[in-house]
Amino acid sequence: MSRAERAKEYFLQGYACSQAVALAFSDVMGLDEAVICKIMLPFGGGLGRLRLTCGAVSGMAAVIGMVFSDAENTAENKKQTYAIVQTLCGKFQEENKSLICGELLERMKMPVATGGATETRAETYYKKRSCADMVASAVEILETYLKERGVL
Repeated sequence: MSRAERAKEYFLQGYACSQAVALAFSDVMGLDEAVICKIMLPFGGGLGRLRLTCGAVSGMAAVIGMVFSDAENTAENKKQTYAIVQTLCGKFQEENKSLICGELLERMKMPVATGGATETRAETYYKKRSCADMVASAVEILETYLKERGVL
């Protein structure tokens, strides 16, 4: 099973988009899956269901942070890490037309409810939105980047 398929499966099992992307790279991040789930949960739904930055994009950025950030917190490393995130976000935006959860949902002709609890995850939920495709897109973009750099 590919990383993108694995991430989609996580999402379809009820994980947040941010969790699904990061979990697909748990081996690369070197973190326990339970830790990844805890860290990434608040980024789902466009940051706490505020419909801001897509959670799949946030998951992608978290993996980049774990792989490329240094513990010294140097200005040069920040510059390099931010440049990587900007590059990957550019690819995601080119492919999906936005980085913003609410805009992506609107393109799917979905209501853009914010706050509160998430919708019940049933078959109809997954049929009416393509968030699983956003998750797969983020994973594929990230995987390509990591392979090109010899990380994978």
